[in-house]
Amino acid sequence: MPVTLAGLEGIIAAESNICFIDGDRGILSYQGFNIHTLADSATFEEVIYLLWHGNLPKQSELDALKTDLVRYRSIPEQINNFLVMSSKFPPMDVLRTAVSMLGLYDPLGRDNTIEASVEKAARLMAQTATIVTSFDRLRNGKHTIEGDPKLGFAANFLYTLTGNRPDEVMERVFDIAMILHADHELNASTFAARVTAATLSDIHSAVTSAIGALTGPLHGGANEDVIRMLLEAGDESTALAHVQAMLAAKKKIPGFGHRPQNRPPGSVSHLQEDRRDHQSSEGLECQRGLLLGLHLLLAGHSNRPVYADLRGKPHVRMDSACFGTIPQ
Repeated sequence: MPVTLAGLEGIIAAESNICFIDGDRGILSYQGFNIHTLADSATFEEVIYLLWHGNLPKQSELDALKTDLVRYRSIPEQINNFLVMSSKFPPMDVLRTAVSMLGLYDPLGRDNTIEASVEKAARLMAQTATIVTSFDRLRNGKHTIEGDPKLGFAANFLYTLTGNRPDEVMERVFDIAMILHADHELNASTFAARVTAATLSDIHSAVTSAIGALTGPLHGGANEDVIRMLLEAGDESTALAHVQAMLAAKKKIPGFGHRPQNRPPGSVSHLQEDRRDHQSSEGLECQRGLLLGLHLLLAGHSNRPVYADLRGKPHVRMDSACFGTIPQ
């Protein structure tokens, strides 16, 4: 007799070499390359090429991609005007709508050939960064900053976001952070994008679907809840009591409760090391101490492994089952 399952737990929806996660052994790899190798030796641009094409680029191929990522940075005036008018709206909602609008002005329109899609992907990568940095400045009453063609992807993002050219350490920290976040197997947003792409729709529609899924509080939107909780919790002198009160009231702790993982995520060690190199003026060491304190507290209330994920939240990462069950 057929059995109806809640969600996609244990269901193999696809096979892919793009990304592999083994939660039990703490393994994350892209196209067969271990994340530690990539974080130590590659740049974000090289990882982009690897994920798209299945192999690391030759120097000429890397140079061509870097050139594209610079020349595609600008966004249409209509989208910039939209960002100006939308400064009071939630950032992820604005990003979703702006990416959808990009499809209206893309010079390749609905050309969905592989060649056109590769060009659109490079343009989307570059323009999405511009949308994010421009919107953040506009919503804080600042003017937007034109990119510097001499800066790479990570450095230019930080420059157009803050107005200051990052030092080498901060540029490398952010570059590694993007490498570690570049892919996460068939999670909810990837699944949503694949469903849309499978209808032979265009890449902008697929990415818009992905952002819509990512916005949800059970996916990427959980990061907003974590930051909100940390702000409400205050410093180390008040945070533990705040979380203890949440536990006593049987409230969920944001960022806690994913699939069990018996070893720390492969990303943690790199961000721990890089954070120690760049922690003074931005209060990173204070946040690190707060997260580790919460990690110890939450570990005492769980029969599952808990790791202080220094990407932003203490959590138990889901394994490679793609999706969990629908919450009851």
